[in-house]
Amino acid sequence: MSPVNPHDDAAAARAVVDDSGTLREWSEGARLLLGHPAADVVGRPAAELLADADDGPALEPGAERWNGTLALRHRDGHTVSVWVLARHRPPETDGPGTWLAVSPLDNGPGQPDDPLVGAALTQSPCATMIFDDRLRVRGVNDTMARLFGLPPDRLRGLRATDLGGRRQAAELEEHMRRVLATGQGHDMHTYLKAPSESRAHAWLARIAPLTGADGEVLGVCVTAHDFTEQHLARERLQLVNEASVRIGTTLDVTRTAQELADVCVPSLADFVSVDLLDPQEHGDDPVTVPTPPVALRRAAHQSVNPGCPEAVAEPGRLDVYPADSPQAQCLAAGHAIIAAVPSGDLERWREWDPVRVGRIEEYGIHSTMSVPLQARGTTLGIAVFTRFRRPYAFTHDDMLLAEEVSARAAVCIDNARRYSRERETTLMLQRSLLPRWLPPTVALEAASRYLPAARSGVGGDWFDIIPLSGMRVALVVGDVVGHGIQASATMGRLRTAVRTLADIDLTPEELLTHLDDLVVRLSEEAGGDGAGEVGATCLYAVYDPVSRHFSLARAGHPPPVLVPPDGPPRQLELPSGPPLGVGGLPFESAELELGEGSVLAFYTDGLVRGRDRGADAGQALLREALAVPADSLDAACDRVLHALLPSGGATDDVALLLARTRGLPPGQVATWDIPADPSLVAPIRKQVVDQLSAWALLEASFTAELVVSELVTNAIRYGSPPIRLRLIHDRTTLICEVSDTSHTAPHLRRAKTWDEGGRGLLLVAQLTQRWGSRHTTEGKTIWAELALLEDE
Repeated sequence: MSPVNPHDDAAAARAVVDDSGTLREWSEGARLLLGHPAADVVGRPAAELLADADDGPALEPGAERWNGTLALRHRDGHTVSVWVLARHRPPETDGPGTWLAVSPLDNGPGQPDDPLVGAALTQSPCATMIFDDRLRVRGVNDTMARLFGLPPDRLRGLRATDLGGRRQAAELEEHMRRVLATGQGHDMHTYLKAPSESRAHAWLARIAPLTGADGEVLGVCVTAHDFTEQHLARERLQLVNEASVRIGTTLDVTRTAQELADVCVPSLADFVSVDLLDPQEHGDDPVTVPTPPVALRRAAHQSVNPGCPEAVAEPGRLDVYPADSPQAQCLAAGHAIIAAVPSGDLERWREWDPVRVGRIEEYGIHSTMSVPLQARGTTLGIAVFTRFRRPYAFTHDDMLLAEEVSARAAVCIDNARRYSRERETTLMLQRSLLPRWLPPTVALEAASRYLPAARSGVGGDWFDIIPLSGMRVALVVGDVVGHGIQASATMGRLRTAVRTLADIDLTPEELLTHLDDLVVRLSEEAGGDGAGEVGATCLYAVYDPVSRHFSLARAGHPPPVLVPPDGPPRQLELPSGPPLGVGGLPFESAELELGEGSVLAFYTDGLVRGRDRGADAGQALLREALAVPADSLDAACDRVLHALLPSGGATDDVALLLARTRGLPPGQVATWDIPADPSLVAPIRKQVVDQLSAWALLEASFTAELVVSELVTNAIRYGSPPIRLRLIHDRTTLICEVSDTSHTAPHLRRAKTWDEGGRGLLLVAQLTQRWGSRHTTEGKTIWAELALLEDE
């Protein structure tokens, strides 16, 4: 037989009976009381010990304790009247539960006759128990007896393990032994429900030694202090502190709602759901006070049960709540509402939503608390707290706590919504300012990508491809400092300025100088306190497919990577140049010749910089990604982004532009040196017609002949020699260029009725698709473009 208590002193009779009524353990005290040895009774029905089989204890279903007087049969046949305290103990494993039955054999002297007990009880201000050196109860005061729901004389002679929960009582005895051994007091904190209480409380047990005149420890005094209010206040403070740390870690509405549910389960409720009002059209805030019926969309929920089986709505589902639902009433009232099943508060759900009522009955839901989510005068939604595992309904203090946590979450949700709205607006602005498609050009094939930052939002990164005269093309990539709408708006202004400056054919270093002046003026307009200071970097390049000449300059921007057709990728070495907005510092251009099929990679620093790597490491990864052959430039873009950006998204916005150069065959270009003699214009026209005939472009010869005649005549009359004529064509365009060494730019003028001249450029403008002039180091070039038929 296993002993009932490892410290059994035979001062009390103890027996263990399982839920089937079979005796499992029998103490020495039980043998002394009834005379039966353990071998005779263990394993047999406990009812055989009753003097009258019909006179057993009447236990109510679910009872945890019973006490009363039983008539038991002694081994010699006589009847013994015994007071018994029986306490049910849940199973420690998968086996059945058991009942511990105990009856004190030696109650010891009563309180009036025991000066030790009398002195202790007289001086104790609260619930007090006195234990002797064998850990038997020697006395209790009335307050402690009321907690146990038994008369004081019924408690004397029992041990703590006979009276309380298995774990807490064993822990108390262990602390009492320590006090007996050391003579030093000790405090024990526990949370339990006393037998006479309806709910558990937090207790502080103060265990103090009781000594005699000679200083010898005779026993211990245990005083119990109910500090539930302090315990709950500490728990509330802990929950509020945890909410401030765990809620709002991101600017994502759904994630924030889930964090609210996660924080409150199980510390405040067994199930929490968060439902939000849908934003109004055009991204406006929800109405201040919604009128029922109210449409709410489930954002998140959490439960003490895995998988949240209590939920009747999955995240993303929209439900409409009628006027008499707790959700609608809560939103209309603007404050929390507690509803309890026993009081019938949820009965009206039966007609509206039988499925929800079925879940209430299935899981034993007995109390709900609906709390509005409000921030900045706007109602965002509602959080519903539910209890079914906890036996206690929500209290007023619970409501105050839920309102405080929900208010914190509402501010975070509102911040996330405002951020999402601003981010979407900025994205729309960004997309409208970036090129929607890259213009097809003879000079190169291109592909691009733009990705906003995963957390910090849209920034001021941009790229562009700008067709120039003479079939040349400009490539530009830039990065405005900062994020948000302001950065995107600044980017749009700079992109427009670049296109305008590119249209007048400035060299790269000249264009960056003008752009730098613009950024300085923008900073001055934004204010001199530094808050509105504008800063940016930029790289501008021009490629000529006829000469395969490539010139570029940068203003604080990362240099491009060149992938030659017959070699590994390498980073171009360029003069760095100051960032835009510094003002007063020069920019320098670099020039090189590119082989046909060379790939150029333009990018912003968000591509190569990361949380755990610097720009050098990122540029090395970029070169590795570009070294792998790709089926297309689009595929190469995707490979680069996959290789350099983390799965969670970029920490900064990213712009990437890949361009593969093409060269114009020499057979599509014709050049003539023109003598400064007006009489030779006619032979030049004849040579132009012959060349167009050789190119099978005779349908454009009439217009081309007129344009060449006007441009050459103007150059001879107003320009300076040497004069050169160049024709360039591709499948859709014929370009006529006349260059001279004069720096005087031509301009249109309105000729009077009787003027003999002044109509040449006006005629050119009317006959061509577009025309213009550009300055060169030697002088200027006047050009005009004529559209050709698509099939030619």
